[in-house]
Amino acid sequence: MILLSFDIEEFDMPFEYGRNISFADQIAISRQGTMAILDILEKHAVKATFYCTVIFAREIPDLLERIAAAGHELASHGFYHSDFKPEHLRESKLELERLSGQPVAGYRMARMMPVDEKELSKAGYTYNSSINPTFLPGRYNNLNMPRTFFIKEGVLQLPASVTPLFRFPLFWLSFHNLPLWLYQKMALATVKHDGYLNIYFHPWEFTDLDDAPRFGFPAYVRRNTGGKMAARMDQFIRHMLGKGLRFTTTRDFIHSIQ
Repeated sequence: MILLSFDIEEFDMPFEYGRNISFADQIAISRQGTMAILDILEKHAVKATFYCTVIFAREIPDLLERIAAAGHELASHGFYHSDFKPEHLRESKLELERLSGQPVAGYRMARMMPVDEKELSKAGYTYNSSINPTFLPGRYNNLNMPRTFFIKEGVLQLPASVTPLFRFPLFWLSFHNLPLWLYQKMALATVKHDGYLNIYFHPWEFTDLDDAPRFGFPAYVRRNTGGKMAARMDQFIRHMLGKGLRFTTTRDFIHSIQ
C-alpha cells in the first residue's frame, strides 16, 4: 500500500536561498505544479493526500473542488508555510474545512519540523505526519524515533518512510537524485518490510526550477524538475501499480489499520 502525498503551499522556498519572489509568483508556480500532479493522478486513477496551507487554499478554490471531486484527501499544512503559532493548528483545520467542505483529520508541519502532539490533539487532529525518522545534517536528527506508525498523546504519528536497515530517506530529494530504478527498488523493499510506503512531494517540483539566478537552488534541488519530474512520477506510479500495489489516502490507510 502506498500513501502518496503532496505538500501544497505558497512557494516560499527561494527565501531560504536568499532570493525574493512575489506572492503572485509563489501562488502561480504552486498552482501550475498542483494541476500537473492532479493530471497524473487522474491518468492513473490513484488517490493521494494533499497537505495544504490556508494561504494557498484561499487562492485555489477551483483546485480544492477538483481535489474533492477526485476523491483525494485534504489535510492541513498549517495556516502559513513560513510562520507558525500553536493557535494555527485549530484555525487552519477549521478554515480548510470551511473552504473545502471536507473534514480535515491530518496535519503536517511545514518543513517536517516538530509539533506538540498535545496541541494537535486539542486542535482535533487524529493523525500527524510531520516526522522524518532519519538524520539529515542541519535539518533532522530523528534516529531515536520509530520508523513506522505509533500513537503519542492520543494522536497517530505516521513518519515519512525510510529504508529498514540504514534509514535512508525516501523523500522528494531522493526521488530527484537517485536513479529511478534504484529508488523503486528501495521503495519496494520498504513496502515489503513495513506493509506500506509514506512518501511526499511538492507542486513546485513539477515546474521548471532550472533558473538558478532566480531561485538560488543548488543542483540537487533543481535536478529532474518540471517535465522530467512529471515523467518520473508517471513511471513510478505505473511501475508500482504493475507490482500489484495500491495507492490510498492517508485517511483510508488509517481506517484500515484501526
